[in-house]
Amino acid sequence: MIFIAVRFTVRPEYADQWLTVVDDFTRATRAEEGNLFYDWSRSVDDPTRYTLVEGFRDADAGAAHVASAHFAAGMEAMATAIAEVPEIINVEVPHEGWNTMAELSPRKA
Repeated sequence: MIFIAVRFTVRPEYADQWLTVVDDFTRATRAEEGNLFYDWSRSVDDPTRYTLVEGFRDADAGAAHVASAHFAAGMEAMATAIAEVPEIINVEVPHEGWNTMAELSPRKA
């Protein structure tokens, strides 16, 4: 699996609109055959900071994503709204998708 985390700092005037700015790109990416997950979160400390966590089945799925028309359109839409170049972590991991956490389980009520 290809695991990617990207931190975006957006311009303050786009902070509350960011998920709308990236909505078409998000929907199209989630519909890709090789996409395993594509999730956004917003910082509780900085309202202009968003983090994207995404997973692709393999390198071919990641390459198809980057070569897609919606990727180019997404980059164009984001370029106007970002305040700085995003930071990225991109690694290949040996399993596909999420595992369960061994250290924590819900308590019985």
